[in-house]
Amino acid sequence: MLIVTHSGTFHADDAWAVAVLNVLYPGAGIVRTRDQAVIDTADFAVDVGGVWDPAAGRFDHHQKGFDVARQTGVPYASAGLVWREHGARCVSALALAHAGQELTEGQAREIAYGIDADVVQYLDLADVGATKSAPGGYGLSAVIAGYNINWLDGQRVGYGEASEAFRLAQFRRAMAVLTDVMVNAVKYRVGALLAVEQVRQAEVLEGGKVLFLKNGALPWSQVVRKEMPKVLFVISYSIAEQRHLLHTVPVSAESFDARADLPESWAGLHDAELAAVTGVPDAGFCHNGRFIASARSYEGIRAMASLALQALTPA
Repeated sequence: MLIVTHSGTFHADDAWAVAVLNVLYPGAGIVRTRDQAVIDTADFAVDVGGVWDPAAGRFDHHQKGFDVARQTGVPYASAGLVWREHGARCVSALALAHAGQELTEGQAREIAYGIDADVVQYLDLADVGATKSAPGGYGLSAVIAGYNINWLDGQRVGYGEASEAFRLAQFRRAMAVLTDVMVNAVKYRVGALLAVEQVRQAEVLEGGKVLFLKNGALPWSQVVRKEMPKVLFVISYSIAEQRHLLHTVPVSAESFDARADLPESWAGLHDAELAAVTGVPDAGFCHNGRFIASARSYEGIRAMASLALQALTPA
């Protein structure tokens, strides 16, 4: 099995695409070249060769007339083309290897689609010059670009074969970073998928306005936002820290705005100061942004939740 991509400067889109194929074919050789004779012998040609033909393992987007885009209008580069064809299989492989979970085809496709929306499309947008993946110099595409040889590296390692060996080593380092990104994205989404039923079955308090999760590590935000419109606050127990937390419910995944904020008088207070204001002896803290607070005991956090609800009711 041979995977070929272009030589010279690499970008996040080709590094991601080769990393995906490397997950599925871990024993494959990886060659960086623009030699068409070598490209023609490859099982997969990524970001080079001038052909888009998934069935033949060809994933280039530079050829004249290429205008393939997502339904949203976001154009494809090599990261998206490979992910579109092999992303669900990659998700399945990573879920089994790193989360011990065997996914259905539908679950794998759903997770792959979510990763495309959150990560892959931005690698493609950056590659085609439409946008940066994040403001400043540390978006994912910019971070991966930093693994390329600069002129100081060239002076140090020389040129010719030594330079190409160094470039390939740097390319593999970039692939490893992107593989970690993939693994973390898959593990998070698998965890969220498996947590759904536990969140749905969690105890509701205060007439349905407060949800209590016995395991604070469960990702709950999406389920509560979509399925529990009455819930204003979530109590969770942090097993690792042995304390209870009181959370607000964000109105969307992209916003810090909440359905209801914690009381203004709690903002930024800790320990004795917060205990004096709330009357809860084991109160721990309230973030200055009023989206999370803590207490050591369940009784304490229940009292704080009741106080937060009372503060929403006009006198």
